[in-house]
Amino acid sequence: MGEVSNNKMKNRTVSQLLYAQMVDMGGIPVRQPFPTLRVDQIDPFLLLHHADLKAPKNTSPDHAGVGPHPHRGFSPVTFIFKGGVHHRDSRGNDSVIYAGGAQWMNAGMGIIHSERPPHDIHEIGGRQEIIQLWINTPEAHKMDQPAYYPLVAAETPSFQTEDGKVLMKVFSGTLLGVKGPIPSYTDVNAATLYINKGGKISIPLPATHNAFIYLLDGKIKVDGFGLVESLNAVVLNKDGDGISIEALEETRVLFLSGEPLNEKVVSHGPFVMNSETEILEAMRDYQMGKMGILIEE
Repeated sequence: MGEVSNNKMKNRTVSQLLYAQMVDMGGIPVRQPFPTLRVDQIDPFLLLHHADLKAPKNTSPDHAGVGPHPHRGFSPVTFIFKGGVHHRDSRGNDSVIYAGGAQWMNAGMGIIHSERPPHDIHEIGGRQEIIQLWINTPEAHKMDQPAYYPLVAAETPSFQTEDGKVLMKVFSGTLLGVKGPIPSYTDVNAATLYINKGGKISIPLPATHNAFIYLLDGKIKVDGFGLVESLNAVVLNKDGDGISIEALEETRVLFLSGEPLNEKVVSHGPFVMNSETEILEAMRDYQMGKMGILIEE
């Protein structure tokens, strides 16, 4: 069974194709397919940043990357494709995750973290390629205690087609019978796919979920739509049972589906809440030190 398929599955149609334009994030160039003027969010997914960076050789890894900054009210999730990321936060978490793994942090009521290259970044190729995805937290849980879930590649459950052309790594939720270990306040399926040329896969989707895929490189054919080239997000309508894709070139794909929250979103910088008042409270709490302190040593 080289191709995973379900002859009865009606594939969803494509709602939008969102090209990941280059934007500047505090001096760091990243690609951002959404939010855009056309698409504010793909509820519960708020933002996607794709960065492929060369680690500077004239700067210590301890001072490269992204320094300490706060978050409240959502989960910043980092998928690592090349190199690694050294995460430290104000709750005492300190870990390095390398290519193929992920760092899933629920910011909850507030946390300060930094994301640096690991000390051995130049020994492992000198590049960091990551995707950071912001997943909204339901209003009822925005002020929960923060939590951090590191997951290394070797411990990430995976699914492979019999012809070996498609490898899917599942981080959260359940896809094709494979359950990801990371818990989420929202019902979310999160996976990465590594597909060789000619590889095909069909993935069923819960009827109520919003869903999209993001193509890091290569080219694919989306069944019922056609060619999609690299650096595009494919947003799906809720009019079918799943998605079927075929790789026209070797490719890497991020796959996400999630139950929409259908709640008001008010965001300001690193805070995502439900009202302007809660944003002001978040800013005040951060300034008062209520999100803790992170001293990098």
